[in-house]
Amino acid sequence: MHCNKFFVETINTPMYHRHISEENLILVGKLLVEKMGNRAISRVTGFALDTIAGIINDIILHAAEFNTLMAGKAKVGPVELDEMWTFVKKNKRKLTPEQEIQISKAMHGFILESSEVQSS
Repeated sequence: MHCNKFFVETINTPMYHRHISEENLILVGKLLVEKMGNRAISRVTGFALDTIAGIINDIILHAAEFNTLMAGKAKVGPVELDEMWTFVKKNKRKLTPEQEIQISKAMHGFILESSEVQSS
């Protein structure tokens, strides 16, 4: 406290600057795994369509951390996560270069390649 700054636990996560619980974020992730569109997710969760779009954009930007969260707490396998990222990548109209990089890092093939490099 001597520097008069506050440090937030959710910084650099999809929950940063959002009033959403971790359970709701996992629910959005599970609905994405089931290949539901933004409007359907909005109807199921009760969040506005713009909020869902923003959450999905933040999930994309933090794809690796989101994979860890989904694999740990939601017990979603790597195949389902890979299918989710393929679905998101296919249905998203415009992805920024940063989002493209993050999705490619989160997809299953990239994880295998990076672990092979570390073991060499």
